[in-house]
Amino acid sequence: MKNRILLGFALLAALALTSCASDDTADINITDNSVTNNTTTGGGNTGGQTIFLSGTYTTDLTLDANNTYKINGSLIMAAGTTLTIPPCMTIEALAGGADVYIAISVGAQIDAQGTADCPIVFTSDAAAPAAGDWGGLIILGSAPINSVSGNATATSEIASLPYGGTVTNDNSGTLRYVRVQYSGGSADGQSENNGVSFYGVGNQTTVEYVQVFEGKDDGFEFFGGTVNADYISVVNSQDDSIDWTEGYTGTITNAYVKHGADHDKGIEADGFNTDIGNNSSPIFFSAPNVTNLTIIGLGSANSSEAIRLRAGTRAIFNNVLLEGYNEGFDLDGNDTDSPTGAGVTSGETQVTDITFTDITTKVKNDTGVMFTEADLIAGDGNGTGTDYATWGAGWTVGN
Repeated sequence: MKNRILLGFALLAALALTSCASDDTADINITDNSVTNNTTTGGGNTGGQTIFLSGTYTTDLTLDANNTYKINGSLIMAAGTTLTIPPCMTIEALAGGADVYIAISVGAQIDAQGTADCPIVFTSDAAAPAAGDWGGLIILGSAPINSVSGNATATSEIASLPYGGTVTNDNSGTLRYVRVQYSGGSADGQSENNGVSFYGVGNQTTVEYVQVFEGKDDGFEFFGGTVNADYISVVNSQDDSIDWTEGYTGTITNAYVKHGADHDKGIEADGFNTDIGNNSSPIFFSAPNVTNLTIIGLGSANSSEAIRLRAGTRAIFNNVLLEGYNEGFDLDGNDTDSPTGAGVTSGETQVTDITFTDITTKVKNDTGVMFTEADLIAGDGNGTGTDYATWGAGWTVGN
């Protein structure tokens, strides 16, 4: 595939000399599979091309709104490059499962800035699209994670790309008014893509007005990092809608979750990755702040936990509305290496202003640390959740 879509035979010849950069994955050959579909409308305007994108890009890639783009493999932006997508574009991905995805490597950026009237949409190209058709969007940065110590890096589940470091204010670009649909393709029994995966992403990255719709695995998953996410929506995710682990310490503000027939938890939160261990020194756990949160389940008889906190995670919740679950909060852990309950007794985990609707058990304590419901919750009945009807209008689907 050409590294940049440009007009002019001289530039096309120059691009043919560009080679792929080396990274932690096997070399990926970039093949030009473009199909030219030039058409002329009644007004005399020339239509664009259908262009297939895959491979490792070592120079900037700017999409042209006049063209149609299809992801037909792994599209990896190497360090130092930027993927730029204008408003109103729909980028289709071949329904090829986990091997079809977009990855923004450490040191690269994505600039995807849609608008409420013209969101950017990543979706399946299948005639009858379904959850798991393709991989999803993967963003990697150099912010702290607790699965490694010092300056070491970890490796992502999908694409085997490095991430993590000590740069809390790392910048991986901008996602604004973006929708990711029918993602979550499974690579094997343990590795599955999410809608959007943030691996060690820093807090200078902008994430606002982003929806994941009909995903096979998690909606948003935060693997450590400090990125802040504002105005995010997850509808019909078949696993957890919002997931954090590996020492995530950003903020989530104005989040809306609505479950479909197949689902797991509204939030599943780990203080560290239990498959790897907490290897940070000094030890730290995930500890985000979540403000203006609404989670809608299928009723207390049909949905299990709205929010599960485990593996020592801390979290501060403000203004929460939970509806239609057997359990509101389920806290798991112990009094040693997974001290989730200790976060409650220390005041590092608190819930302020919350409303429970059709919730059988508000708080379940499986931590090995004694605490009362009053130790965790203040302002029961005062929560209104997020104003999704206002900020989600027009650009989201499935509401």
